[in-house]
Amino acid sequence: MSETPKRPVLTAKRPAPKSVETNKSSRVSQRTSSPPPSFERYPELKPDSLAFSMLGAARAVALVKGGTALPQALARVFAQTNPLPQARGAIQDIAYRTMRQLGLAETLLSQMTSKAPEPALLHGLLCCALCLISQPNDSADGKTYDAFTLVDQAVTAASSDQDVAHAKGMVNAVLRRFLRERDALMSMVQTNPVAVWNYPEWWIDAVRAAYPRGWQAILKAGNAMPPLSLRVNLRKTTVADYLQLLSASEMAATQIGPFAVRLERPVPVTQIPGFADGLVSVQDAAAQLAAPLFDLRDGMRVLDACAAPGGKTGHMLELATVDLLALDADRDRLPRIEENLQRLQLSATLMAGDAADRSWWDGRPFDRILADVPCTASGIVRRHPDIRWLRRKADTIRLATLSAQILDNLWQMLRPGGKLLFVTCSLWPQESEAQAAAFAVRNQAVRLDAPGQLLPVAEKEQDHDGLFYALFQKSPT
Repeated sequence: MSETPKRPVLTAKRPAPKSVETNKSSRVSQRTSSPPPSFERYPELKPDSLAFSMLGAARAVALVKGGTALPQALARVFAQTNPLPQARGAIQDIAYRTMRQLGLAETLLSQMTSKAPEPALLHGLLCCALCLISQPNDSADGKTYDAFTLVDQAVTAASSDQDVAHAKGMVNAVLRRFLRERDALMSMVQTNPVAVWNYPEWWIDAVRAAYPRGWQAILKAGNAMPPLSLRVNLRKTTVADYLQLLSASEMAATQIGPFAVRLERPVPVTQIPGFADGLVSVQDAAAQLAAPLFDLRDGMRVLDACAAPGGKTGHMLELATVDLLALDADRDRLPRIEENLQRLQLSATLMAGDAADRSWWDGRPFDRILADVPCTASGIVRRHPDIRWLRRKADTIRLATLSAQILDNLWQMLRPGGKLLFVTCSLWPQESEAQAAAFAVRNQAVRLDAPGQLLPVAEKEQDHDGLFYALFQKSPT
């Protein structure tokens, strides 16, 4: 029996402000705790100084350690400090670099201090400084810092905050000791896998157990800087023509997939040729494999469950004129989908609803269902390096249980002969292959050809995150 939708419905129609796709990992709830005290801009610090940027990054690191995802932590820091564009970029760069090297930094701190530095801001500041000193050549823009300048600016940053000013001597002593004993300290921490690989020990063990032959390459790939990959909109241009446009703009790029182009150097979306006009969207090459698997045809009724931020939604609409419902449990994420579709000049029905229940469904079956389910996001840590420090081992089972409920529920909405695509950005078999196999048995689903588990790769002709794909078809009768 049909039910009237009980949640807000939006329809994307007219061009609107520019937006860029971000990853779905943020839809998985994070643990929360009391955040550090809010702070105002430090008038005694030059707004374009390294000290100012280090202090901002330290605030973000402290928030992550308290359970906040890094993008949200940075947003809070930016709202509180109102940094100049140059400082904003530096704060973000230092924070991301620290997340990629946090295991090393914390292990070094444990060797040089008798207990963990407190408060959280002091701990964050020392971690940021140690990451910059010990790994000086891994920034997105190739920026390096003189070691003694780093020490000076870290001490200056500590002196400028009343919560950590008392510890400026400690900051100076720890960093200068590292410079004096660098070789011995770096050699000592190499016996600690957390310092070597920069993941929690349980994460390292899980990768090693799942992929005994390739575990080291997987961990290494997760620590690499992610590329800026674009999806070419075939409704408006071709990959060949867009590559020529990039060349005319003096931007080096490589085709890495049927629709995928990787820029040699990342740039802000405002500088990407044709982005504002919908010629391209920002999307990882692995994520671009979803829509083509569906064999979409004009007029089909399609559900994109767990749709935000709308990257795969847009791709499906670029490939065929379908009646698409984009569903997401978080009402606040619907405007992001709408903005992305409006930039592409495409339309879909947007609805807030939980894919694990049917209270929002009108009873009409779908020809195609995309189930990009919540997961631990272990396959996208190069883009979201904070995930490894926010997740816990128990999250895998909890999220796999939720995903199974979503898949079983959505299967009931699929018409006979229809197809459901199960997607997850996880590397853990419990969330991917084991989940797919169990689903097929429970629902007597026919499993069709699909890529299966894609491991993160960073090569000349291939450069993508770690995703899993399983395609199922319901019996025609």
